[in-house]
Amino acid sequence: MADILGIGTTHYPGLAATDEGLSGLWQFLINAPLIDAKWQDRANWPAGMIEEVGNDQGLAAAGRYRERMWRNFRRQRQAIDEFEPDFIVIIADDQYENFKEDIIPPFCVYGLDDDFEQAVWAHGFMAGRDNYWGETADDRIMFHGHREGAKCIATGLLNRGVPMPYAYRTLHSPTLAHGFNYTALYLDLDRRGFPHPIVPLHVNCFGSSVISSGGFARHLFEEQVPDGLPDPPAPNPALCHEVGAKLAETLAESPYRCVIMASSSWSHGFLASNTGYVLPDFESDRTMLDALKRGDYAYWRSRPLDEIEAAGHHEMLNWHVLAGAMATLGRTPEICDYVETFIFQSDKCFAVFPPD
Repeated sequence: MADILGIGTTHYPGLAATDEGLSGLWQFLINAPLIDAKWQDRANWPAGMIEEVGNDQGLAAAGRYRERMWRNFRRQRQAIDEFEPDFIVIIADDQYENFKEDIIPPFCVYGLDDDFEQAVWAHGFMAGRDNYWGETADDRIMFHGHREGAKCIATGLLNRGVPMPYAYRTLHSPTLAHGFNYTALYLDLDRRGFPHPIVPLHVNCFGSSVISSGGFARHLFEEQVPDGLPDPPAPNPALCHEVGAKLAETLAESPYRCVIMASSSWSHGFLASNTGYVLPDFESDRTMLDALKRGDYAYWRSRPLDEIEAAGHHEMLNWHVLAGAMATLGRTPEICDYVETFIFQSDKCFAVFPPD
């Protein structure tokens, strides 16, 4: 049986920005025209939000926040290096980047070239913006794929009854979605090079809103006018757990030594109707964290999709795939860190599920 290491992490785009960019995002969102006007009055802010904003619009807090994130990524990078995997399955989402109106698959496995370069700063959320490393739009960064591993995964899932799409190249975007790219970039934040091949596994986390929201926060800037039935939903937690379970079975029977990694933040303030689209849903995150610590994967699996979306937990469907895999392998996590925030848009959890 192949060895498998489980990891839960984040691809939070704010970390790719400078401290000024990281601290400015909350101001952009809180001033969106469809946000309740009460949030313009500092008197309505919770104490934790006032503390993070401080006297410099969150700039000092951004520096402290980044350093805490970087400590966790360095710890996870060390765990990966020591494990020496053949490849890493990165479970992340496409936010209207590669998949658009002509095809929105619920899942997709990418079988990429063994070596491929990407101009990650020329496209997507950070195009035209300064980034933390001072890299330019012309800089091309080397990544490594593992087509044979992707073929193994797609074949194993199909043979186990999961109708899994696969792709050997991107469609609309010249780069992978940021959920995959930024995960690898953060794991190589010290720019030592990232030698580990990746097999991206896409999940349509934004579901029925991926087109209407543009994969981000269009719903806070434009009134959404219904046009017939809603677009089809995201895969629900039970389905994500099933895919994760079959993924674990496939890899356990393979000749490969693998990491199964879910990459996403937890509750996103700008998606959480429970909090008025401003703050993360702390209560829901804490409930999910408690269940995860106890290994209560049944609770995770049984959550209704409407409850997930109300809490801004859309992207946690990536973690649901991981949870299904870890439940099948009988693993419980070591929580490396859990970080709540009032202005940096989403709570973060870093977890490792060690091999037996």
